[in-house]
Amino acid sequence: MNNNLTFRSAERKDTALILRFIKELAEYEKMLNEVVADGPTLETWIFDQKKAEVIFAVEDGKEVGFALFFHNFSTFLGRAGIYLEDLYVRPECRGKGYGKAILRKLAQIAVERGCGRLEWWCLDWNKPSIDFYLSLGAEPMSDWTVYRIAGDTLKQLAE
Repeated sequence: MNNNLTFRSAERKDTALILRFIKELAEYEKMLNEVVADGPTLETWIFDQKKAEVIFAVEDGKEVGFALFFHNFSTFLGRAGIYLEDLYVRPECRGKGYGKAILRKLAQIAVERGCGRLEWWCLDWNKPSIDFYLSLGAEPMSDWTVYRIAGDTLKQLAE
């Protein structure tokens, strides 16, 4: 791994860069058409509401990857965990161990904060990522199915 890799927490001035990384990830996942986030919305939820955090992986002064995460809570563990919403390393920087370094950094944050676990979702078709996660000792939660209510369905349920 490149010894010039460092990490930094995102600041408000990084909002456009966060959005750029989100769009690059969405393009990789073939879901760019689903991105409706914009700068003001991200700024509000990340920096004003403090509902998520972002760290950047920085190589020689340039941001080459990012992770967006937030705390969830396990009633069984009786403590918070970290949910990793997005992890992305730019294509030209892959194969250098940066994805593992980002996950290691998140694990360090989780341990420092006394969290009970680090978890995330992965698309079923993303075999390279699945193989990578398995190599780290991550366990797929095969007994669980993710359910989602969003958009108009969410509004209808709220009425």
